[in-house]
Amino acid sequence: MNFSEPRSNILQMGLRDGMKVADLGAGSGHYTLAAAASVGNSGRVYAVDVQEDILKHLKDSGHRAGKNNIETIWGNVEKKGGTKLRDQSMDAVIISNILFQLEHKEDAVAEIKRIIKSGGKLLVVDWAGAYGGMGPAPHHVVTEHQAEELFIHGGFYKAKDFRAGPHHYAIVFTAP
Repeated sequence: MNFSEPRSNILQMGLRDGMKVADLGAGSGHYTLAAAASVGNSGRVYAVDVQEDILKHLKDSGHRAGKNNIETIWGNVEKKGGTKLRDQSMDAVIISNILFQLEHKEDAVAEIKRIIKSGGKLLVVDWAGAYGGMGPAPHHVVTEHQAEELFIHGGFYKAKDFRAGPHHYAIVFTAP
């Protein structure tokens, strides 16, 4: 089940042909596929996840959708260098529905800051609440305010926020 709207949420980032985008914690790849459509054949989307089996499925989904601009990377966003992407190599980064799962949120922010170009866009989408067990456990929810503080403290600038579907918030940040 996907309760947020990847295609319309991606539009809020202003992705263009030829851009390089990292989808961290890509999971089933809804955001990866939407970003791949936005950056065109000259662009690249790097889908990073800690679960290797999910990445194989995502790669197959990309091929079936005719998206040959997706690369999957078995990596860990919570470790320095864990995404295996080069310093300041990404025009944009997406993290959707992973904030509430991260144990080391500040380390993840530092890794995102390492890989994103100055002026690059970061899209953060996460659950706005627990919703009776449909989303994360109540004590794992990262509120929009907490997410905003986390990334601003990490050096990012808030560009805008919006509703990312009935159960999700989204914030777009600009990298320093």
